[in-house]
Amino acid sequence: MPDYVKVSKTDDWIGVWFYNEDDKPFAIGEKMCEINEYAYMNGYNWDALFHYYLAEHAPDILEGLESDPEAGSYAAYYGTISEENEKKARRFAEIIVSLIENEDELYRIVRENGNDIEWD
Repeated sequence: MPDYVKVSKTDDWIGVWFYNEDDKPFAIGEKMCEINEYAYMNGYNWDALFHYYLAEHAPDILEGLESDPEAGSYAAYYGTISEENEKKARRFAEIIVSLIENEDELYRIVRENGNDIEWD
């Protein structure tokens, strides 16, 4: 898994961390903002984008998911440890990697659906 995404587990929760100020996501975020001025990609806007994307493509991942965005990072977690939640967290991390590594999809989403996303 790239350095900009991490899945962590404790006795109480399993979480996904996305470091949006890592070089590659940061550069992608700048291009997204060029496409749509509201898409300035801090942690809050990544939260909005991920919520929009998951609602469309993997709504089951949103079940039980809590997010904690900040300016320079995005974190989301499941407060209940279960095999199902572990699988969902790993799938979410894989989706993030897929979107970052196929950045044209992010640009397309912002271009075509940017007005439907509840930006910060």
